[in-house]
Amino acid sequence: MLVCDTRNGMYKRIVLKLSGEALAGERGFGLDANRVAEITGELADIHALGAEVGVVVGGGNFFRGVAEQAKEMDRVSADNMGMLSTVINAIALQDALEKRGVQCRVMTAVFMNQIAEPYIRRRATRHLEKGRVVIFAAGIGNPFFSTDTAASLRAMEIKADVLLKGTKVEGVFNADPALVKDAVKYDEITYMDILRQGLKVMDLTAVSLCKDNNMPMIIFNMNQPGNIRRVVLGEKVGSLVTA
Repeated sequence: MLVCDTRNGMYKRIVLKLSGEALAGERGFGLDANRVAEITGELADIHALGAEVGVVVGGGNFFRGVAEQAKEMDRVSADNMGMLSTVINAIALQDALEKRGVQCRVMTAVFMNQIAEPYIRRRATRHLEKGRVVIFAAGIGNPFFSTDTAASLRAMEIKADVLLKGTKVEGVFNADPALVKDAVKYDEITYMDILRQGLKVMDLTAVSLCKDNNMPMIIFNMNQPGNIRRVVLGEKVGSLVTA
């Protein structure tokens, strides 16, 4: 695995985990064209710097397998619908990036050859080496696993320097900052501490995968313009999580 530069200098190969909600903007559902344009503008910016960019996108802006509207459904069926939602978002990101002149490939864990390429690790790595942004869709292709887990897995498979997770808050806190006004933010924290304190940073499977494979992760506020660039350039933004 490539060595993390301890946030002093640019990360060469990154995987960014985007939630579906991030693409919905203030609407909360579907796609907000302005928000998609803002995010892809930042992705194009870091791509121009020379970073190799992989993106794992969620589908919660359309359908989430564990959401209230899915509670009466079979879990496998609901998760399959959620995976298809991520493909919609991936195609939207691809279209917006290509309009900016950035070559982009969507790779899915579920075969749909008329829409996107099947995910093959070596092919994904080759796309990155050729300067293409790769968007990973449909999670890992199996129900019961979140897109957080997919992001952790893809980051390790393509030997990324770091896994970035964009959120609505500034980083990892000891309590929900939306509910506890004096919640304390961690500049650095270990995966074991996250597990021990039961912090809801990402699902436990994803946390365990990163911990066991020494994958550093930075959790930061996606809603602050320019933050993706700052993180990739090694500035101390958000919270650094290490094994």
